[in-house]
Amino acid sequence: MAKEKGRKLIAQNKKARHDYHILDTYEAGLVLTGTEVKSLRQGRASLVDGFVQLDGHEAWLHNVHVPEYSQGTWTNHSARRKRKLLLHRVEIDKLESKSQETGHTIVPLSLYFKDGRAKIEIALAKGKKEYDKRQTLREKQDRREAARAVAAARRRQRA
Repeated sequence: MAKEKGRKLIAQNKKARHDYHILDTYEAGLVLTGTEVKSLRQGRASLVDGFVQLDGHEAWLHNVHVPEYSQGTWTNHSARRKRKLLLHRVEIDKLESKSQETGHTIVPLSLYFKDGRAKIEIALAKGKKEYDKRQTLREKQDRREAARAVAAARRRQRA
């Protein structure tokens, strides 16, 4: 079997971009069991409630749901087990110092395969207030309306 090239997206955490201000992003590897990899290759995972916790000089991914592999046997993995993240020591130290600040947390943004290896994009984030969320939605709606107006004007010019 030829090795895969490029990036194949498995799951995204859209809720994280809505609920948090993303300050800095990092790419980390994952320590997975064989059945977890097979389940991910089927495109099955959920990052919605996930978070990263730093213990000592290790990063752990909690609450990410990777369903059991359908053809797995008694060796199947637990769906919500904690998984170790593979980061450089410098990155872990930087995350540890910044996440100690009030209101900062580390959340997963996306899970994907890169050149055949499972990777996760994590972000140092600060929680948004309710009015920030409303402002973000308003800006998104304004951009969408502006794009529609430009598209309508182009259609009128062609006719």
